[in-house]
Amino acid sequence: MTLNAEVNRARLMKFVSAAFYAFCSFFIIVVNKSILTEYKFPSFMFLGIGQMTATIIILYVAKMSKTIQFQDFDKSIPGKIFPLPLLYMGNHVTGLGGTKKLSLPMFTVLRKFTILLTMIMESRILRKSFARPLVCSVLAIVVGALVAASSDLSFNAEGYTFVLLNDVFTAASGVYTKKKLGMEGLGKYGVLFYNAFIIIIPTVLASAYTGDLQKALSFEGWMSVTFIFHFLLSCVMGFILMYSIILCSFYNTALTTTVVGAIKNVAVMYIGMFIGGDYIFSWTNFLGLNICISAALIYSYITFHSGSESNVKAAEDPPSVNNTESHLEEKT
Repeated sequence: MTLNAEVNRARLMKFVSAAFYAFCSFFIIVVNKSILTEYKFPSFMFLGIGQMTATIIILYVAKMSKTIQFQDFDKSIPGKIFPLPLLYMGNHVTGLGGTKKLSLPMFTVLRKFTILLTMIMESRILRKSFARPLVCSVLAIVVGALVAASSDLSFNAEGYTFVLLNDVFTAASGVYTKKKLGMEGLGKYGVLFYNAFIIIIPTVLASAYTGDLQKALSFEGWMSVTFIFHFLLSCVMGFILMYSIILCSFYNTALTTTVVGAIKNVAVMYIGMFIGGDYIFSWTNFLGLNICISAALIYSYITFHSGSESNVKAAEDPPSVNNTESHLEEKT
């Protein structure tokens, strides 16, 4: 394969992996919204446990059938995977807390700081440098979010604390995921499997302690075939979403993965203007959203077309997106 062909292939996989992540992220929102609103399922946490269980089962069966390979469990695994399980749990808890305490506009603007934090952490922890146009586009996304929420400057100290901590956990999780992907023996599948394997037990214990587990198990909808279908679909989609994040992080920077998530969030708000009836229009908010999406699209253009962060990886080739989907078919 010529150098030019390899560069083109790497650029294509960067774009395909990002698009795959955006699609999975959007689709699971639709499925989860159906479960939690239409069926009124009482437990976010139990849904997360189901998604972790699906991840463990799917990867274990694939490993046993020799479809994929990753390191067997030994005493070195906790040290290799740390601190991802703690970051995942912190991300989950603070995300739920912030959602309940703040209005949607303020939640959205504060979550955009995840992008800025990711860029800072990636430059410090992974020693990654970013071109000036990329830095400017990231700052423009944050400014757009500030403009969008400027008409709703309600202050809730507890809510602000939850969401800003959630930003830190999300950014750190993305950066450390990128770092762990390069560790010998773990790889993409090892990171996914052992992260879910380590965190599922304390999550179940926390769910039982809070009474959340009992609410989920006594839910009347378990007698409905359609509800069970949607629940299992969410569990499988939870695994596919986590895989898509790993895939996107493998081919791109952690910052690009975060920006793709931001584009998806803004796209959801655009759709909410016409579907759902819960979007309250204001010119200030609309202007801010357009600044956000414009800056994010500029970032995407620079990233996927200029080759500013191109790296042809001499690493294992992950399975293609189509192959993953053929074998298998988050709240902010």
